[in-house]
Amino acid sequence: MNKIRFAVWISTLIATILGLSGCQVLTGYHQIDQAETAKAWTGNIKPIAGEVNLACVGTYHCEIVQIDRTMIISSETHKPVNSNMLVAMKATSEGKKIFTSSKHSKVTMTMDMTPLMHNNSIKIVPLSASAMPMLTNYYARVKPAKREVHVNFYPENNVGYVERFAMIHDFSTPGTYQLRAYQNKPGQKSGSLLETASPEPLCVELYQGNTVQRRFCKQIGTDYQGEFAETRVIKAASPKIKAKV
Repeated sequence: MNKIRFAVWISTLIATILGLSGCQVLTGYHQIDQAETAKAWTGNIKPIAGEVNLACVGTYHCEIVQIDRTMIISSETHKPVNSNMLVAMKATSEGKKIFTSSKHSKVTMTMDMTPLMHNNSIKIVPLSASAMPMLTNYYARVKPAKREVHVNFYPENNVGYVERFAMIHDFSTPGTYQLRAYQNKPGQKSGSLLETASPEPLCVELYQGNTVQRRFCKQIGTDYQGEFAETRVIKAASPKIKAKV
């Protein structure tokens, strides 16, 4: 009974915080091909000096299920596997103490964003409400290092249809990283998943800030159909400056 009450309390607390913080509710697919949108989205993450923030975006719902050998979000419950990894809440007084009839001061609950102390430490932070009812999007905080990351993407409003993605990357530079999913439509630049029934393959791009670092696309019509393979990322060349004679 105590465990049930604790779970209900945690769910209610997270929902209240997300509502008070004004986080945008995700309705449908993200438009992930515009830098302005990416900038606005990353604004919901609270960066901490010397740490790596890792999140996913681009489908109805997505979740980081594993980092290295540590399980993060459960694929069955869609909640943190270990409640100790979820950022703790702490009470802070709002300026002057306001006393009520019960003689208690008015306080607000904030997230404890204390910096990570160890390289193996992982923290999970609620980011926003999911486009899927009753689910929450989280992002992970880790120390810079080479990591193996597993992510579940849900292209449809259906927890039964999941696309599993995994990669190994050297997150050597602190900052915000995003794994963005989209459908690879020939003749068009990368966009969000607008047509779930389309046969175009699913692709995932790793962004560091607003810059694409790596790209992975599912293989179609090959012996490795259904598997993600890394493709080349063509970066725009910087303009050459002519030297004055």
